Amino acid sequence: MSLKVIQVGLLGLGTVGCGVYRIMMDNADIIGQRAGAAIRVKRVLVRDTAKHRAVDIPEGLLTTDVGAILNDPEISIVVEVLGGITPAYDYALAALARGKSLVTANKDLVALHGRELFEAAAKTGSDLFFEGSVAGGIPIIKPLKDSLAANRIRQVIGIINGTTNYMLTRMSREGLPFAEVLEQAQAMGYAEADPSADVEGFDAARKLAILASIAFNTRVALNDVYVEGITRITAEDIAYASELNYTVKLLGIARETAAGVEVRVHPALLPKNHPLAAVSDVYNAIFVSGDAVGDVMFYGRGAGELPTASAVVADIMDAARDLARNVTGMTGCTCFEEKPLKPMGATCTRYYIRLCVADRPGVLAGIAQVFGDNAVSLATVIQKSSGKAAELVLVTHMVLEKNLQDALNILKGLPIVFEISNVIRVEGE
Repeated sequence: MSLKVIQVGLLGLGTVGCGVYRIMMDNADIIGQRAGAAIRVKRVLVRDTAKHRAVDIPEGLLTTDVGAILNDPEISIVVEVLGGITPAYDYALAALARGKSLVTANKDLVALHGRELFEAAAKTGSDLFFEGSVAGGIPIIKPLKDSLAANRIRQVIGIINGTTNYMLTRMSREGLPFAEVLEQAQAMGYAEADPSADVEGFDAARKLAILASIAFNTRVALNDVYVEGITRITAEDIAYASELNYTVKLLGIARETAAGVEVRVHPALLPKNHPLAAVSDVYNAIFVSGDAVGDVMFYGRGAGELPTASAVVADIMDAARDLARNVTGMTGCTCFEEKPLKPMGATCTRYYIRLCVADRPGVLAGIAQVFGDNAVSLATVIQKSSGKAAELVLVTHMVLEKNLQDALNILKGLPIVFEISNVIRVEGE
């Protein structure tokens, strides 16, 4: 039986775009059989048709005119792998307005403009797929929307940025300082020349906004996510964490509580026996808890040409199946509720605190008094002296964020406290 032919227009031929084209050519037969349709790339949008590329692609497929894709009635699926917002957003809306299915791997686009994209898709009954926008080749969007749809999701906790996980792994294994590890990550191509999106936590925040919106069926905007990066993590903090039987990870944490949905990205101390603690180098993992399924974890490469392209091609196959069966428009927005967001000050967790203080009698008692007055209970104290100054490492019991911040603000003003060197949350217990 001959398969229906579905034509695809590819917007972009960078790292991911080349991976998409490579997979579609190399695995064309099995893709067609599994999708129930023969999928063909008809046009590819590029800036320069003469540029040398990592894939061997017929020159006749290349175009610098986006209209050759958007206005071609034979092209049913538009695949956006340009990245960024401009011009990707305009092209995505134009494709949906013309009734074409849209596949994107653009986390910025989905996190910032997901509502508009879903509204545009609904108007024309088009499909919108974006598995590749979070965690590269790890399937997580579809499992949350489909496989785990019968569950009330309690929490999603993940390592969703490979660059920072690689850096923290190197710092942990080799005791290297942040600046040296960052330089090595840039030399290896894991970190950009401007690494702020990764090391300041913004990349993870975009991904977490997408995951939380799906998991809890409520719109979570990027500005709703509390964000801290790893730039203040030192080799000393990692050594102390290990001494306390923890490892340091940059986590995306989303939970639904009685007080609302909390969404936050920040470094955290994880117990070494936690499943996420063993996730090292550039690998990602997402830990999901549901009321029926219990705990499940998704693990793999969170970025890169072929892992991300794998997710994109799977979305293309889903879109082709729907087109072949005339059942498009079934991938609507899952944000059908409006749940309150929990303020960061209302979150409750444990904390690691490292202080440089005067090394004399009564100092620890004075600091403990400030914490006690603000309902902060201490579970662990490590003190190391070095002459006139001492380093204090404290780990609290569960405490309200606001109470801890109130105590820290008082400590900053005490003459016996020379520096609050770092404050890191403790999670996963």
